[in-house]
Amino acid sequence: MVADLEEKTDRYGELLADALEEASIAPPDGTPMAEAAEECYEMAASYLEDGRHFREEGDRVNALASFSYGHAWLDAGARVGLFDVPTEGHLFTV
Repeated sequence: MVADLEEKTDRYGELLADALEEASIAPPDGTPMAEAAEECYEMAASYLEDGRHFREEGDRVNALASFSYGHAWLDAGARVGLFDVPTEGHLFTV
């Protein structure tokens, strides 16, 4: 059964918010990799805020897209070692 757009948007928004709380920058401070991690984290946080704005405006499609893009930044960063993330659970695909 296809998930309802409203339910899916809310679920992905919560997923991104939870993932942001769990992710921490892995590389040592002052290194190029730490700078890259900070940029990826900032992008994910910006997409979360954008998604919340779109959701408040009733634009569920762009909200869902924003939440999805934001999570992709975190998930990709976790895969390449920019973030320490939990390996159990549903937040990341590591």
